[in-house]
Amino acid sequence: MIIRAGFEIVFECPNPTPMVLMLNIHPSREPDLLTEHRLMFNRPVPITIYDDSFGNRCSRIVAPTGQLSIMTDFQVRDFGEPDRTAPGAVQVPVEELPTDILIYLLGSRYCETDRLSDIALSLFGHVQGGWARVQAICDFVHQCITFDYASARPTKTAWEAFMEQRGVCRDFAHLAVTFCRCMNIPARYCTGYLGDIGVPYSAAPMDFSAWFDVYLGGRWYTCDARHNRPRIGRILMARGRDATDVAITTTFGSNVLVGFTVITEEILAFQR
Repeated sequence: MIIRAGFEIVFECPNPTPMVLMLNIHPSREPDLLTEHRLMFNRPVPITIYDDSFGNRCSRIVAPTGQLSIMTDFQVRDFGEPDRTAPGAVQVPVEELPTDILIYLLGSRYCETDRLSDIALSLFGHVQGGWARVQAICDFVHQCITFDYASARPTKTAWEAFMEQRGVCRDFAHLAVTFCRCMNIPARYCTGYLGDIGVPYSAAPMDFSAWFDVYLGGRWYTCDARHNRPRIGRILMARGRDATDVAITTTFGSNVLVGFTVITEEILAFQR
C-alpha cells in the first residue's frame, strides 16, 4: 500500500529560539519513501541534520521571532502487513544479552523500574517468560489505563499512569516498557505515524503515536499496549529509552504552540 503522511506544527516565539526537531522518519524507513521527505518552513530557516546516539534523524534550527510553521508531506510504501507476532519467542537470559541491549533494561526518566518492580513481579512473575509474559503485560496495561486526552501531561511517568489509570498512548507505552524491564525483558519506546488503516475510522484528531519494542529470541518485536492488537501501517520516526529520547520538539526558550495537525492515510492499496 501507499501511505500519505505529514504534519504542520506552528510555534509563536517572542525571541529567537534554538530547537531540536525529531520530525524526520527513521532512517530505516527511508528506502520506502516514494516522494521526498524534508522539513519545510514558512520562513527561511537554516537547518542542520544529524543522527543521535540511538540512530534517530534529528534537525537543529533557531526559530526566528514571531510565528514559525514546520511542515512536511510525503508518501511511503508499506507492505500492509500487521505487526509480527511470535508466540514461541523466548526470553533471553540477562547474561546472554548483547551489551548494547542492556541499556533497555535500566530505569529511565519516565520508566521507574525501582517503583514498579515489586508490582511487576506480583502481576507477571507467574507467567512464562518470553512472548506470553509480554502479552500478559500488554493485556494488563490495556485494561489498566483508560485513554483520555484530558489527562495528558508531559511530566507523567509510568508510576503516575499506573496510579491514575488514565493517559494517552505514551503512558500506555511507558508503563508497558517499565513492566517489561522489571521482568528482565529489554524494551524501548517508539514514536511515529499510525493511521486508521485496517481498523474502523476514528473521528478523533490525528496525532503522532507511541508504541514499544521488546527484545526476545535475539530480535526486536513491535508491541502496542494501547491498541493491544497487531496494526498495519506504522511509520517509525524515532526510538529510545522513553519519551525523553524521542521528543518531537525540544525547545530552548519560551514559545507557544499555536497549531498542530498530523495526517496519516492510505491512498493506494496494492493489487493482489
